[in-house]
Amino acid sequence: MCHCATFTLHVKLDLHFVEDVCEKLVWRVHAGGRKMKKTSDHDARFAAMTFASVYPLYITKVEKKGRTREELHQVIEWLTGFTPKNLEKQIECNATFEQFFERAKLNPNASLITGVICGYRVEEIENPLTQRVRYLDKLVDELAKGRKMEKILRTA
Repeated sequence: MCHCATFTLHVKLDLHFVEDVCEKLVWRVHAGGRKMKKTSDHDARFAAMTFASVYPLYITKVEKKGRTREELHQVIEWLTGFTPKNLEKQIECNATFEQFFERAKLNPNASLITGVICGYRVEEIENPLTQRVRYLDKLVDELAKGRKMEKILRTA
């Protein structure tokens, strides 16, 4: 193979690499605050994921930052209406997020939860279940970051 053919091959490979990187950068830019299209696969993963598998991660996150399990329960109860006893039942029966939020009584002020979590602007998420899961993620994140409870619960 002559050097010209090798150079052409490398240029073509490099262009594919650059296109791939550009797509990833565009994806990240959109995730940082612009509306993104959600795939049904992404939404299906949330629907099938169990609350019990994520709950210990929530506890670890908030306790690591000096907040308490009781504060976490207060935040979850505000969003879902689940008391700690009801929450324990959801964990014991290994409820998926789909089942979890079907059984929940979503707080009427949940739509006041705005901002970016995990690269998604929660108020622009189109799938209702995915949006509710991200609402919960956002509240847990705010709790872990030390935000005052009255602000987390959208009372002030």
